[in-house]
Amino acid sequence: MSEMLCLTVLAEAAGQRLDAYLASATELTRSAAVRLIEEGQVTLGGKPANKKDKVKAGDEVMVSLPEPEPDEAIPQDIPLDIVYEDEDILVVNKPCGMVVHPAAGNPDGTLVNAILYHCGDSLSGIGGVIRPGIVHRIDKDTSGLLVVAKNDAAHLALSEQLKVPRVRRVYHAIAIGNLREETGTVDAPIGRHPTDRKKMAVLRGEDAHARDAVTHYRVLERFAGMCHVECKLETGRTHQIRVQFSSRGMPLVGERKYAVLEDPCEIALWSYRLSFVHPATGKRMEFVQEPTAVYPWTVV
Repeated sequence: MSEMLCLTVLAEAAGQRLDAYLASATELTRSAAVRLIEEGQVTLGGKPANKKDKVKAGDEVMVSLPEPEPDEAIPQDIPLDIVYEDEDILVVNKPCGMVVHPAAGNPDGTLVNAILYHCGDSLSGIGGVIRPGIVHRIDKDTSGLLVVAKNDAAHLALSEQLKVPRVRRVYHAIAIGNLREETGTVDAPIGRHPTDRKKMAVLRGEDAHARDAVTHYRVLERFAGMCHVECKLETGRTHQIRVQFSSRGMPLVGERKYAVLEDPCEIALWSYRLSFVHPATGKRMEFVQEPTAVYPWTVV
């Protein structure tokens, strides 16, 4: 369980920025305070907060402190679907249901545990003891392609490509309903859900505390009550495709978190195409992965 910290601002702290106040009133560093605020784990006067908010005497500040993560990920002999490997990188096809790295509630059985066993000491340490080699992530319920850095130079180079971005990520999804247009763009900012902190939501307005989220889509095929959609990410927010499609009344097949569906299949979302410049050779590489699960559209 996360710990809830309740603070009342004293007169001498009035006028401070919220992130500075938290750093002075708790054991949090300022960067940790900023991260918790951006993740929606801090409220000021019962409302979602911004790091630039100024506190006043008597203000109530609530902070939800996350559970501590495990001290160190351990190698585990878990089968890996390796798509490509050399001395610098590892491209894997992550199955649906596998968490990428250990965290509270998922201390082992993750992709990191598997790649530690497979790579041994040959893995970038930039991600720390919990996320060694992890440059980017995909959701637990999403399957498909993911690149892992096997040394620090590769990790730094790939991380820079994600910022530019030169890493191109294309997902395929099956949405319930039908899009009117064959192609389009969903520009819908995403932030932490205002009442359910384990979920994300499309949030609008000046006080929404959301980040830009842009997805370009193309309809590949239409079925009875469903459509097969290609999604190109311009940004990479948590649960971006799932949240944006659900907010339009078109949840993905198999969705459980953002819709109440009775369909028992895996969520119909997978990392289909991954393209990046090899950190050592400078050559652009591209990988394609078809879905491994059987979805309802195959029998429509």
